[in-house]
Amino acid sequence: MESALGLGSQNSAEHGGVPAARQPRQASAFERDPLQSLWSGRPPHVLLIEDDEGDALLVEELVEDSGVDVRLGRARSLADALSLLDTDTPQCVLLDLHLPDAQGLDALNRVLARSAEAAVVVLTGLSEEQAGLTAVAAGAQDYLVKGRLEPDVFMRAIRYAMQRKQTELAAAALQTGRLRAEENARLERGLLPTPLLLDDTVSVCARYRPGRAQALLGGDFYDVVQTPDGATHAVVGDVSGHGPDEAALGVCLRVAWRAFVMAGARGQDLLDLLEKILVAERSGPEIFATLIALTRTAGADHIAVQRAGHPGFLVRSPSGVRLEAVPGGPALGIMPDWDSSWPVTEVPVEPGGAVMFFTDGLIEGRIASGSDRLDEGGLLDIARKHADLPADPFVDTLIHTAESLAAEWGGLADDVAVLHLEWNTSP
Repeated sequence: MESALGLGSQNSAEHGGVPAARQPRQASAFERDPLQSLWSGRPPHVLLIEDDEGDALLVEELVEDSGVDVRLGRARSLADALSLLDTDTPQCVLLDLHLPDAQGLDALNRVLARSAEAAVVVLTGLSEEQAGLTAVAAGAQDYLVKGRLEPDVFMRAIRYAMQRKQTELAAAALQTGRLRAEENARLERGLLPTPLLLDDTVSVCARYRPGRAQALLGGDFYDVVQTPDGATHAVVGDVSGHGPDEAALGVCLRVAWRAFVMAGARGQDLLDLLEKILVAERSGPEIFATLIALTRTAGADHIAVQRAGHPGFLVRSPSGVRLEAVPGGPALGIMPDWDSSWPVTEVPVEPGGAVMFFTDGLIEGRIASGSDRLDEGGLLDIARKHADLPADPFVDTLIHTAESLAAEWGGLADDVAVLHLEWNTSP
């Protein structure tokens, strides 16, 4: 433990170790520092961990002589300090390395572990400069040598330590955000596949909009596959919840669907297999998935549709747009032990017609005060007003209109996946 005689030696010599009546003074160098303008808002909280009363008194004098408004707290032991850090995180901790209940780097490591957001400045003696350097290498922002301090230098060191800590935290947050963005990009690539088409008998228009209100991916997914027999198969699904786990499960279901379809699974068998995959891969029993799937054999005038807890879909033809809500079964994973069934329903599609599947994020946005939503009927009204548009502008207009209607009430909070399939008049 260093004695009070070493800390702030010039200040101690002038005042004999006790505060004296102060004369009017000019602005300090620290006060003239341009960085002072960054010290705005409430006075920063600085916690002094020091058991020596003399050293603590001189730290208080240094703060007062600097003319800077600081909320200075005091702890006389590491145990007291850790208790304070549990309830109030300071911007800066002034840490003496010789405490009754902790010594050297042990004290530093325990403070850093308890308060990762605070800048820690170590106080060392004249003969302990190497200890200060070691503390900085271990995570302290800076060290100050007792006996070499002036008020301006002292407060500037605290200010710079706080700035460096904030820069360090911002850099860490930026790196975390970059890694999350890269992970989300990988998940999005899995959710947004390249359709596997063997000819030009079908045209695909797909859109995917993550629900940015959550700033995380959801589990919406889609896919389109043509098998060697000329049949077109498509799926749109939605895993409940938002985030990387749900997105990863969406990718898993999409890839499983493609593999099962290419292996020949159809109808009830296909959805049975997908439900088994969901139950095996989901993070908890509350997670489920809705989906709608179709198959159109080459040259057929209809599509075969299965629906598992999913919204209906739009059918476009030269005569207009209609909404189809075929019979269906429960969402996948809702009742995995109940031998659920998902009937296959044939829906007529005229030559040159098209269908549009979508997830509920497109229709669940609020469009008025209270609980009014766009819903399927509102989407159908919009679609009929723009029925003459080609596929891409048709889909974009529906999404843009839904977003505009919901903008005043919080926007589209959920993910949106849309899949538009249009069959050419000649095979």
